[in-house]
Amino acid sequence: MNDSIPGAPGERAPAAVSDGIPAGYEVSTDADRLDLALIHHWLSTDAYWALGRPRERQDRAVAGSLNFGLYETGTADGDGGRGRQVGYARVVTDRTTFAWLCDVYVAPAVRGKGLGTALVTHIRDHLAPYGLSRILLATGDAHDVYARVGFEPLSEPGKWMALGLQ
Repeated sequence: MNDSIPGAPGERAPAAVSDGIPAGYEVSTDADRLDLALIHHWLSTDAYWALGRPRERQDRAVAGSLNFGLYETGTADGDGGRGRQVGYARVVTDRTTFAWLCDVYVAPAVRGKGLGTALVTHIRDHLAPYGLSRILLATGDAHDVYARVGFEPLSEPGKWMALGLQ
């Protein structure tokens, strides 16, 4: 187990935490808690950036990422009392210099409670010990959510390039 880098390979998943998350909810990076079918359904049917994404591709993305599940606490919908999943986000990172925050999603039934901002704040704070040079994301409609957490537009977007679909 590596005590210096949270989430390092070989480290057990940390316990769920609720700091900064509204009462009645918690965030966990425990991969065993993720409802992969639900995450795929959310993203492939309701997230403009992932519409139609095949399940196999989504599962590969999850397997190669640091994942954050957002859960209601105390619900028992066949979840063993561990809480029903109501949100998700993943981070692609080398845990040293760079991270890309993506697939941030909060279920429609619980939107408007500040959960998206709380989830992103939690992720920002979770990544802080890594000392990353930058955390990037792309959004077409949630700039205000990310700005509240400290994200800003690129100061020199002309320096950045992309390969692939844009």
